[in-house]
Amino acid sequence: MKKLLYILLSAILAAATACHHRSAASLGDFDISLYAPAYSSGFEIFGAEGMKSTILKTYAPWQGAEGEETQLFIARNGEQAPADFPGQVLDGDARHIVCMSSTYIAMLDALGEPQRVVGVSGIDYISNPYVASHKEQIGDVGYDGNMNYERLLSLSPDIVLLFGVSGASAMEPKLRELGIPYAYMGEYLEQSPLGKAEWLVAVAEIAGMRERGEEVFREIPLRYDSLKTLAAKAEQKPVVMLNTPYGDSWLMAPPSSYVARLIADAGGQYVYTQDTGNQSRPIDTEEAYRLAEMSDCWINVGSAASLRELAEIVPKFMDTRPVREGRVYNNNRRTNPSGGNDYWESGVIHPDLILQDLIRIFHPELTDAEPTYYRKLN
Repeated sequence: MKKLLYILLSAILAAATACHHRSAASLGDFDISLYAPAYSSGFEIFGAEGMKSTILKTYAPWQGAEGEETQLFIARNGEQAPADFPGQVLDGDARHIVCMSSTYIAMLDALGEPQRVVGVSGIDYISNPYVASHKEQIGDVGYDGNMNYERLLSLSPDIVLLFGVSGASAMEPKLRELGIPYAYMGEYLEQSPLGKAEWLVAVAEIAGMRERGEEVFREIPLRYDSLKTLAAKAEQKPVVMLNTPYGDSWLMAPPSSYVARLIADAGGQYVYTQDTGNQSRPIDTEEAYRLAEMSDCWINVGSAASLRELAEIVPKFMDTRPVREGRVYNNNRRTNPSGGNDYWESGVIHPDLILQDLIRIFHPELTDAEPTYYRKLN
């Protein structure tokens, strides 16, 4: 009897060990595209036959990184990463996540999982209601170049969601040293409003919720395209000026940019037509004044909350046509007391609401919907 019991226990232990340490597939086996984005150009999700684990690939993860990619292996069902896997490995679905951008918080919130956020960067600037009401439980880990790694470790994160600007994040070496997995998010590089929003599917995959992510995202293009069709009914297209000076120069987004596409889809005409690829171009004050005078509307005017504040920023522009005709609007309707602007947070996953605001500005005869992110400056 004892011998039989020993044999049974040995068999159970062997089976458990086999389940926990399943033999790894080769990297080449992960060639099944599980999710190929319809709008985003920055990521794709791959799987392998008979495997629960997946690989999230991020393409051109920062500015000027064309041809480069980063990879995250999400190990599930006791499966191991291929021996030659070159990227980061996440052991199971992420339940404790540090978000280095508030955009990722908005994506988790859209999935119904804001409680997975255990750490953030710049907590006072975050608009998300869950984070705002749980400041005592959520850790502020600092910023890319000035991280509090002791605080980060105390949060025991499963993963850090980060971004690079003109190169890899300065956090990379220390995170590798600490053994904390990380993944690059590149939604800010997308030129398509819907492409930005589609990154919530990548975040959903990391959280083990891809089906939910696809379900949430599926509704966004439907709402967006319906509004775009509405805007197409307008007979006139107002000319639209953007921005205020940054330092000594005025940066104008290229005609292929995210904001220019929003303007076009809302039935407007972007005043700046010079093709500069994917990079914003600085122009001098004289050219900016000329463009403003040519425009019917002026939007995204920095931090200004009133015409008086705008006059403090650009006093010489207060006689331009959009100001004279009372058609100056800013995207800071939802700004918190510390100056955090929800346009850059939840707006990324609500391009339909941004589009609706712009249609109301350009063509008030088409909609009387209450604005979400924009307000008129008086």
